Amino acid sequence: MPDAVSELADFIRQGLSVTDESARSKLQSLFSTGGRYPVRRDSGDSLIRDAYGLAKDEGGVPWAGLIHPENPHSGPYGGASLVWFPADKGSLLSLVVGTRGLSPDEGILTRPGHRRRVAALRRYLSRHGIQAWSKPDPSLLDLPLPKSVSDAEQYAPFRAAFRRYGREMYCIAPVPNDVQQARVVVEAFLNVYAYERGWQPLADWKDEAAAFEADFRASLLPSMTAGEVSGLLDRRRFVILQGPPGTGKTRLAEQVKQDHFDGHGMTIQFHPAVTYEDFVVGLSPDPSASGLKFDVRRGWLARATAEARNGRFLLVIDEVNRADLGKVLGEAIYLFEAGEIGGERPRQVELPHPIDGDRTLKIPDGLYVLGTMNTADRSIASLDLAIRRRFAFVAIWPDRSVVAAKCPREGLVIFDRLTDVFVDHAPLDALDLLPGHAYFLANNEDEMRERFRFELLPLIDEYLREGYLGPATTELFTVRDQIEDLVARG
Repeated sequence: MPDAVSELADFIRQGLSVTDESARSKLQSLFSTGGRYPVRRDSGDSLIRDAYGLAKDEGGVPWAGLIHPENPHSGPYGGASLVWFPADKGSLLSLVVGTRGLSPDEGILTRPGHRRRVAALRRYLSRHGIQAWSKPDPSLLDLPLPKSVSDAEQYAPFRAAFRRYGREMYCIAPVPNDVQQARVVVEAFLNVYAYERGWQPLADWKDEAAAFEADFRASLLPSMTAGEVSGLLDRRRFVILQGPPGTGKTRLAEQVKQDHFDGHGMTIQFHPAVTYEDFVVGLSPDPSASGLKFDVRRGWLARATAEARNGRFLLVIDEVNRADLGKVLGEAIYLFEAGEIGGERPRQVELPHPIDGDRTLKIPDGLYVLGTMNTADRSIASLDLAIRRRFAFVAIWPDRSVVAAKCPREGLVIFDRLTDVFVDHAPLDALDLLPGHAYFLANNEDEMRERFRFELLPLIDEYLREGYLGPATTELFTVRDQIEDLVARG
């Protein structure tokens, strides 16, 4: 028997071809007995708008949806809304700011987490084969839809809606005609909107909502496999894995080396004392009976280039941003240009000391470089643009599926709460501080509590002491206390 969400999705996908049913009744069914959410007294009044009748008016833009219940029963409204715009064929589902402005939803529309969830919604739909668009900041009402969106053929039936409400729209997706795909779109938008409103699904729908949230988090904090990293290396040659502590960047780099380079590679680690002589070429003292002489010593890069002449070779640079890269690379930075390696005239530089009689250094076709970078270390300066331009960067985020598989249930709950604090409240520069899944790996509850006590809590206390999370500090304190209580129960 169809559920309320399926019936709503089926209604929406048909657009204006549905004339014998009420959009209001379909929305009310979400909050009725047997619906998805608890019964609401306002579901038949100010919470729901049904403006399908505007289709009969010349120049009218029909629409229907859910708005903040503090708005008037009719006329212009404000705040965040979930609406769809039906056309002769199909509908456009959208998150929209009412024409009266952000109030009463300033807290939602200006919160970092809402921006992140809207972007994740777009990525989630893309993973399911549905192209969507989202505005980088929902609160920027002066930004019109990009022409690449408003003029796109797939949105042609909705141009009247764009002309009227384009500045207020901040996430849109066409609803497919396929019944199952239509439900994917409607359920995704509805779940994101319900999260912001604090609507908890009824018992019959909790498992489905939990499954969606687990899948959705893969779009909220995207993961990257060793195979995907290897494919990017093949295309870009020089890649850096960047992310918070404990996300397995070094482990992933080693997996790429073993699985995709058959172990042919070398792993080094940068730190503040690493020099040009360590990385490229230098002189090494060689005392003898006749006196002191100096021999030319190959640096890590020179050794790697020699190895790579015999086949594919991966140079892994752990903690690549802990060294002064300008000084460590020197003139060798000129070589890191993926499009100009190999061929008849490959890039090369002249070395200050000859290696086996050769003063030139060039990167052979077989050499690839994979770096790792901890984005949470505030003592390290960011990479300069000249170096950044030469590498492809991959964000490595905490992986919930790893925690779900390798941590007791209580630990997964803490992981989700901690993630929500950072995603929902942390400023952009603080999101990189989100503790990785390595802090949650435990074979049993005793091991989990020990890891929380001696690893996770000290890290969170350091964040709080330094004030890194700004407005999210209070929220982080709450989760910190929950972790401490969990540890104490052991």
